[in-house]
Amino acid sequence: MADVKTLTQFSVFLVNKPGVLAQVTGALAAEKINLLAMTLVDSQEHGVLRMVTENVATAREVLQKLNLPMTETEVLCVDLPNRPGALADVATLLGQNHININYAYVTSGAPGGRTTGVFKVADQPKALHVLKKPGGKHKEPDLHRGRR
Repeated sequence: MADVKTLTQFSVFLVNKPGVLAQVTGALAAEKINLLAMTLVDSQEHGVLRMVTENVATAREVLQKLNLPMTETEVLCVDLPNRPGALADVATLLGQNHININYAYVTSGAPGGRTTGVFKVADQPKALHVLKKPGGKHKEPDLHRGRR
């Protein structure tokens, strides 16, 4: 179906104070670590920064030096076309194969370009197999849907 790979995601727990996100992203930038995707979710006490980077080993070293609580998780990264329905196609295929999506986030892409979907799923080996399978078990999307 799509170009899909397993990558490491860092979940970094941040205190909700001005400048904390800048500290983390600045430290990564100083080491020339490119972020492939990220999301930040907050609660009253803290935020959780989830991100996938190009250089896992260096990113790990930088984050450890900042002495912030963090975890590492394997996630699926799916290369998607930047068009309406691309995310729905992946979610439908996983659902049809009884694979639960625990959470997901995507990068934004340039019009006509590509975007990356990050998926934390309940059964990663099965999801990887399903998403790499040519044609998948789903109906191809109607690219003319909604046009007259």
